[in-house]
Amino acid sequence: MSDLLDELLIQASDATQQPPTPEGGILRQWVPGWIRHPVKCFLAPFVVMDYHMQRFARKLVRPPFKQEGGCKKRGNCCHYVLIRYSPSLIGRFFYFWYTQFQGFYPRLKEPQEYEGKMMHVMGCRYLKKDGSCGQYRLRPLVCRQWPMIEYFGYPRVLKGCGYRSNPLYPPETPDNLEDEDSRLKVIQ
Repeated sequence: MSDLLDELLIQASDATQQPPTPEGGILRQWVPGWIRHPVKCFLAPFVVMDYHMQRFARKLVRPPFKQEGGCKKRGNCCHYVLIRYSPSLIGRFFYFWYTQFQGFYPRLKEPQEYEGKMMHVMGCRYLKKDGSCGQYRLRPLVCRQWPMIEYFGYPRVLKGCGYRSNPLYPPETPDNLEDEDSRLKVIQ
């Protein structure tokens, strides 16, 4: 993971207010709203159907971690949304879709490495000051799936968002070892 992205994600989990806007401001969406809104309304049933099919699949094949808790509506998960980067034509189409129709804007000019993959670091223009979503019913699938509880790998949950995984990851262990046994802390 890039050091810059690591630092940004740590800041987002602890943030009490929205981060500053990117250098140059938030880019304007050039696809007019009278086109964006009907397209999103037309595609919303397919997004919801996909989401519910994924939930149904989770009941058949359970992931090793279980999601617990509820959203505190802090909006911290909306400050830095990671969208997969691809230089291909399909990758550029998805970037166009996320920026022009879904309301994301680039927070950083260059893609960053995350878990061995290049990712666009985006922010959401529909995030309100109170941490709620201005387009909640038409929110994209990436927002509906958050927090990410993976089948393979570890859960992705921001600290303080209200959600947690069961079992907890990383495992919370009491650190009651003496200083003379500090070499055991590394092993533990």
